[in-house]
Amino acid sequence: MADSIHSGSTFQNVKMVDRLVQSEANGRRIAYVEQCFGASGQPLNVPGRALVGEGVLTKMCRKKPKPRQFFLFNDILVYGNIVINRKKYNQQHVISLEDVKLEDVQDEGSPFYTKDGKPALRNGWKLISPSKSFVVYAATSTEKHQWMSHIKKCVDDLLIKQGKTQNTENDSPVWVPDSEATLCMHCKKSQFTLINRRHHCRKCGIVVCKDCSSNKWLLPQQASKPLRVCLTCYQTLSDTKLAVPAPNTHAIDDSSGDSSTDDDEESANQEVNEENKLIPEGQFKSYD
Repeated sequence: MADSIHSGSTFQNVKMVDRLVQSEANGRRIAYVEQCFGASGQPLNVPGRALVGEGVLTKMCRKKPKPRQFFLFNDILVYGNIVINRKKYNQQHVISLEDVKLEDVQDEGSPFYTKDGKPALRNGWKLISPSKSFVVYAATSTEKHQWMSHIKKCVDDLLIKQGKTQNTENDSPVWVPDSEATLCMHCKKSQFTLINRRHHCRKCGIVVCKDCSSNKWLLPQQASKPLRVCLTCYQTLSDTKLAVPAPNTHAIDDSSGDSSTDDDEESANQEVNEENKLIPEGQFKSYD
């Protein structure tokens, strides 16, 4: 009985997406998203694609949480920096939905502030995939439920349509924010300073010092070039027969090797604007 209910729900979802795909409004919406990202964004209006919903979420970036505009399609999730709300975005990122998993995140602190007096982050969940994983927060619990349920429906429908099952072996880690590590999380000794910089292991996501992340490894699901990994992960990968070691396994101490390849590198003006930017409630807009 449960299987038949699930099948009926899936059929209704597929019909809904088919109606969206065939509508003129869907084409106009996708064209406008492309226009907002400009020439730096990739083409999004492809056959069979529908824009299911959109809205603003707070994304936990490497240094601090920041508002980002998200667009949920029936096969991909797109997000970017907000330059002008509803008019211009940059730093476009595209994640395929077929390998996306969701994990709930417990609310922190009181309804308003944490123990150290910082604004509490609530209504969050992890968005996990092979290429990139991170935590996002909605403005309200209702909005969180809307986002998670719509993403799950799109993922389930896509897997059924393609006849695939998800693989969790190569999922990228959720990075530990810089602010949560004053000491190297590997050796537990090295203290971070302006000179002794923080680095992230691309395999497990912990914050480590230079000496504890002196090796690189090829993680093809994340990048085409070798990435920095901690000593423990390097040893584990070396012991795995199916793993592919990097041609040059010594990590060069440069800033490019520690970028999150995300949206943390922004102009000073944009940083100031984001400090004063509030996340409006009820931002999820569904087109189903």
